[in-house]
Amino acid sequence: MAIIHEAVLRPSKAEALAVWLPLQPWSGVTPGEAVEVVGRFRFDDPAGEVGVETIVVRTGSGRLLHAPLTYRAAPLRGADAFLVTEMDHSVLGRRWVYDATGDPVYADVVRRAIATGGHEAELERADGAGSFDKEATAVGSGSAPSSPTVTAVDTRTEEGETTIATGHGELVVLRVVGSPVPSGETLRATWATGSGVLVVLV
Repeated sequence: MAIIHEAVLRPSKAEALAVWLPLQPWSGVTPGEAVEVVGRFRFDDPAGEVGVETIVVRTGSGRLLHAPLTYRAAPLRGADAFLVTEMDHSVLGRRWVYDATGDPVYADVVRRAIATGGHEAELERADGAGSFDKEATAVGSGSAPSSPTVTAVDTRTEEGETTIATGHGELVVLRVVGSPVPSGETLRATWATGSGVLVVLV
């Protein structure tokens, strides 16, 4: 399960993405263009240290973009190129927010979900008062009994695909929802207004 706090974030996730996305050649987002979060879900970090969240946003032109993020309490060594923003969390304090494709924890939990037919985490309230409603769900297509642990990644982006070499196969992250899907096991997400394949294990 993912433990979620009722908190104020500065900047908000949508504000951070609205600044970061125009800097990404694959996004097609222009500076100042509004982006709308249409769905998001979390995966659980087994160590309980890193927040792992996938966000699907709609641009002003109607395109759907896939923006997975990780949230850390300290900088991730060697990942400066993947830093999206530094964020103030009213409960947890300073957080470092990364494009998750450069974070081994993201690659590990997503590879496991795809390979074993896993799914998104339950969203438990930190105050113990139950759970939050989900804005989206995700499920892997595989049926393996387990998945090897990913401890390092080598990431490259070409056009609308980011490929993460994990040492245990590659993950292809489709940045634009609806892009052609490579052959392999998949992670498919569903949100209130649509669905699509977001990541492929090849």
